[in-house]
Amino acid sequence: MESCAALLRRYQLLYYPKDGSVEMFDMKNQRTFLRRTKFDELHPEDLFVGNRVNIFSRQLNLTGYGDQYTANKLGSKKERTLAMIKPDAVTKVGNIIQMIYDANLIVTKAKMTKLTWKQAADFYMEHQSKSFFNNLVQFVSSGPVVAMELMGNEAVTTWRKVLGPTDSGVAQKDAANSLRGQFGTDGTKNAGHGSDSLASAARELEFFFPSTTGHGPSNTAKYSDCTCCIIKPHAISEALTGKILKSIIENGFEISALQMFNMDRVNAEEFLEVYKGVAAEYTNMVDELCSGPCMALEIHATDAPRTFREFCGPADPEIARHLRPATLRALYGKNKVQNAIHCTDLPEDGILEVQYFFKILDG
Repeated sequence: MESCAALLRRYQLLYYPKDGSVEMFDMKNQRTFLRRTKFDELHPEDLFVGNRVNIFSRQLNLTGYGDQYTANKLGSKKERTLAMIKPDAVTKVGNIIQMIYDANLIVTKAKMTKLTWKQAADFYMEHQSKSFFNNLVQFVSSGPVVAMELMGNEAVTTWRKVLGPTDSGVAQKDAANSLRGQFGTDGTKNAGHGSDSLASAARELEFFFPSTTGHGPSNTAKYSDCTCCIIKPHAISEALTGKILKSIIENGFEISALQMFNMDRVNAEEFLEVYKGVAAEYTNMVDELCSGPCMALEIHATDAPRTFREFCGPADPEIARHLRPATLRALYGKNKVQNAIHCTDLPEDGILEVQYFFKILDG
């Protein structure tokens, strides 16, 4: 399926593993929409329900398997789980997302939020009678956390293995490379949380990312001394998110809000409107921004729009590599459109661009 100008169309997508070709069939009009064509950018591991794939710059949401054989082949071990980075490790978000990708999991949703005491108590309801309950709730509501939906084969146990033993002291001895072994302090300040079963995962994902009504815990945007940074879809699909976040933090910028968005075309056009008629690549920039999930950040710093833009480097990564090899685009960009990062170009637009994501789209 795909959405196009707010119209949902249903397609059957056929993938031929032998030569990597694809074919699309329009369900409503009962006719071939795309003849069998070789398409190298789609890989068998991208084909699972809940994923979004891009075929010749059309965004498709995979909603079901064509038949039982396909479901058994592709979908049997796929799970979703909730990962939460606790307040003590939020500055390590880049390292942690890198560990997630290294474990063959992908991040499908992400949001930085700050829980109230009551929200944290609701989240840890099952531990209500335990002696550590008050300390835990107090700690988890003491600063921002990053909640993420992770997806992959046996995601629940895979993520818990990445986390390591609950007690960080034990983790440091028995699993030094685990997340808690590297970033945890004790049994409560242990850097992260992971759902302990598929049932808890469903409940905990619903808490942070409600599927029906309501709006999970709110984002942490400050709308002052800030600029907007977007990690573009190509960089997310190339698993560069962790490295980019780590570079940003190591260079002294504070990430004061973070959230993943799936932009539709209308929003991408509206957000990038200042480039219309100015940048020859405007249409391609729009295509890129709505080609898959992106991650929006509020960057908090003195004179943020100017200093952060300098750190991103020239818009063209080739030029950046020659002139400013240490900048983000020099390190992670491919070309002028897929240049890894969008950042606010006009200082007076910093707050407006942040508001577009964190007030309008997240409203």
